[in-house]
Amino acid sequence: MTKSNEKATEGLYLYGIIRHSEKTEFDAQAIGGNGNKVFTVNHRDICAVVSRSQDMRYEARRIFLTAHQLVLEHVMKQFTVLPIRFSTLSSSFDESKIVRILEKEYDKFDDLLKEMDGKKELGLKVLALEQPIYNLILSKYDDIRAFKEKLAKLDPEKAHYQLMKIGEMVEKALEKEKEFLKEKIMNELLPLANKSKENDNYGERMVLNAAFLIENETEPDFDKAINELDEKYGDLLTFKYVGTLPPYNFVNLIINIQEN
Repeated sequence: MTKSNEKATEGLYLYGIIRHSEKTEFDAQAIGGNGNKVFTVNHRDICAVVSRSQDMRYEARRIFLTAHQLVLEHVMKQFTVLPIRFSTLSSSFDESKIVRILEKEYDKFDDLLKEMDGKKELGLKVLALEQPIYNLILSKYDDIRAFKEKLAKLDPEKAHYQLMKIGEMVEKALEKEKEFLKEKIMNELLPLANKSKENDNYGERMVLNAAFLIENETEPDFDKAINELDEKYGDLLTFKYVGTLPPYNFVNLIINIQEN
């Protein structure tokens, strides 16, 4: 958490927007770990989920990101939630500023809540297993296999260029196979999703890093499809399936509360 030498400003930390017409408290641990209550600020049938905070800026550290996420996941047990960008705070405990935002953006929040109602985000990361994907490449690419056999007969000290060359060949083949596998996986899952978003891969063996927005009643079918993919490709790929999540990849409200 970033602190200055000045006394920390007291304010309200915003987690998300829900549809509810009654003032409500949640049995969740507020960000900052000070035992503050998580509660709603209401306007008509829409609320902001907030807690009091002593610090006006939170660094994107795991402890704070996790606290933000856990509050949203707790609220999700009862309500459809629109996540607000991490570390959004007001400059005082004055709830009227938040009420003005809810009033000003009511139509936008109302439309988004309708769009997200009855839906959830599920995350999927797929990674190629190192030795199996390498064996697959050797079995499918005759030129790489032949080059490897040739290299095995050379003096390692004199094969530097050839080693670089085969490394480049394997890298290209790996990208080709990853793209092929990703397409196979997405073809199975996209018909079951309302929306999807592919995020950046990290690491050379990652095949897919994606989020899916699905209807609640579709989740069993989606689970089944993931299990079938795991059975089909489990000797080659590992599947990391995560849910249920707030729809971070499909809603990320940016609110400049200081202007209201």
